[in-house]
Amino acid sequence: METNGSNSNFQEKQPSDASNIVGREKRTEKEVFINHAEIAWHERRREWVGDESQKSRRVPREPIMSWTTTYEDLLLSTEPFQESIPLAEMVDFLVDIWHEEGLYD
Repeated sequence: METNGSNSNFQEKQPSDASNIVGREKRTEKEVFINHAEIAWHERRREWVGDESQKSRRVPREPIMSWTTTYEDLLLSTEPFQESIPLAEMVDFLVDIWHEEGLYD
């Protein structure tokens, strides 16, 4: 009989299966973290950058600066370029010059 008594005490301490499932669902809801700031950041970035899937891929174009252009040519010229030089092209140009002069390793 003691076995039945201790068994009944055990059942009284344990919640019913239905309430146990509800308790788990409540805990799961509390554990889910939604980073609203990150979601807002991605939305703003998408507005600023645009939808990458809808952008046409750029065709590589010819460099604006001639391969024979020197650093001195750029410094001595007072005329503006006929069109803007992309930053990546200018960086490549300067890195090449700095390599030649031993300034960039």
